[in-house]
Amino acid sequence: MERITALAKGRVQGVGYRHFVSECAHATGVHGYVRNLSDGTVEMVGESSPAALDDFLRLAHAREDHIIRVDEIVVKRGPATGEFHGFRVAW
Repeated sequence: MERITALAKGRVQGVGYRHFVSECAHATGVHGYVRNLSDGTVEMVGESSPAALDDFLRLAHAREDHIIRVDEIVVKRGPATGEFHGFRVAW
């Protein structure tokens, strides 16, 4: 198990991106949360296997979406804590 803390930059607030990320997490079995930050970025924290997290990040780039524009996702990796049960949109 592994943990990621990731910041998505681009047009990621006010366009349904947190809901989109939540769907990505459910599709890949990632547990954690997603939330908007005051600087206009979106923070994602997730835990799962390294392969599932890689799939999650690939989907989170939203390359097929015409409204969301992810310019960059900056990722930090570390050991999982096991604190999450499911995935939620945080406020």
